[in-house]
Amino acid sequence: MKFTDNLISGVLIKRYKRFFVDVKVNNQIITAHCPNSGSMLGLLDENNKIWISQSNNPKRKLKFTLELINVKGNLVGVNTIFANKIVLEALTNKTIKEFSKFENIKTEVVYKTNTRFDFFLKKNDRKVFLEVKNVTLSIKKNIAEFPDAITTRGTKHLRKLIEAKKEGYESYILYLIQREDCSQFKIANKIDFEYKKAFIEAKKKGVKILSYNCKLCSQEIKVNKLVKIL
Repeated sequence: MKFTDNLISGVLIKRYKRFFVDVKVNNQIITAHCPNSGSMLGLLDENNKIWISQSNNPKRKLKFTLELINVKGNLVGVNTIFANKIVLEALTNKTIKEFSKFENIKTEVVYKTNTRFDFFLKKNDRKVFLEVKNVTLSIKKNIAEFPDAITTRGTKHLRKLIEAKKEGYESYILYLIQREDCSQFKIANKIDFEYKKAFIEAKKKGVKILSYNCKLCSQEIKVNKLVKIL
């Protein structure tokens, strides 16, 4: 997924009220939108190098959006909205081997009332629901973790994937690590133990678990390699 415009570099000052971040660009303080509702644990050290995009939409209150943070020499994509776009591009380009044979791909598909999954894939008799989770947390070197905050919505998605599996669908969850310094993935049970329990149940009930990291630069983010799930 290529960024539509050239990103602007700066340094991080602080994040506040969840969706606001102050950054310094060319000695000017700019307030940008932070498109990530998680805790962003481990990413928000003052003076971390960052990249922001600029919107030309006159109706937007904040013209700038935080996109990338450099954490100890490693780029991290923090825009959660991009996770599905990155995966859709990979599905279309057949770079996720588990789904390389699927041509019929739909996004934001309703499963039941108040529940929709990120993707529905179909080929002959195979019908697949795929849910994508954006991952940025890495507490230990080389290991990515999810979630970075309590996620009742995420727990609900796991339980609904179990339901779909019982009804004859193939159920997948893909943890997309928007960083390339991690080759392993685990659930952060110390952050959300209920999510960990739901994850274990989903795995036992046949929900298939995948995790891929990404390759990042200031021009694009794309799916990179399958990583080991601990």
